Amino acid sequence: MPILVTDIFSLLGFLLRAAGFGLFGFGIGKFVLDAYAKAAWQLQIALVLGFFGLLIGLADFTSPGSVGAFALGAGIAFLMKKKAEEAPKP
Repeated sequence: MPILVTDIFSLLGFLLRAAGFGLFGFGIGKFVLDAYAKAAWQLQIALVLGFFGLLIGLADFTSPGSVGAFALGAGIAFLMKKKAEEAPKP
């Protein structure tokens, strides 16, 4: 069975979409974590509800791979923030 050009473009499209959602998740996660520390409690509630609402919306309307890439990007942002807080300052 020959590999068609459309199959190659389809695979590249899936990879690009996963990379884009990963980058988007990283950016949104970093924004939420940075804004959360400086905000009043009302805005903190809005940030958390908005973030999880976005995650729920993505889970309903996109593919599982896209949601996983988004969650992975947000998780990387969270881990980077935790590592920066735990690092000893000279």
